[in-house]
Amino acid sequence: MILKNTLERRLRKKRRIRAKIVGTARRPRLTVYRSLRHVYAQLVDDTTGKTVVSASSLSKDLRDQVKGVAKEQEICKLVGMAMAKKALEKSITEALFDRNGYLYHGRVKAVAEGAREAGLKF
Repeated sequence: MILKNTLERRLRKKRRIRAKIVGTARRPRLTVYRSLRHVYAQLVDDTTGKTVVSASSLSKDLRDQVKGVAKEQEICKLVGMAMAKKALEKSITEALFDRNGYLYHGRVKAVAEGAREAGLKF
């Protein structure tokens, strides 16, 4: 089977990853989505199918911090830190990292590092 474009390749990787990772209430799944301009992260409890915590580069609490930052990876790190702070407020200390089919490199890696720095464990 020949894959036509990068989206199909990413979705195929995503399906393989999601077959192995299941988030619970005690240890939810931290999933990352990156668009061309923004980054979104959320903690998902797969047993109930609900998002526990979310953060993005568009969220109101990060807008002021994001405006002064020029590098995309620094913005992603801020998103990861905000995610971890919200999770710790809800007494969530551990999570499973779901890279959502993206390579663990660049902006996706920056989100993970930011969450780790703020105290979330993978």
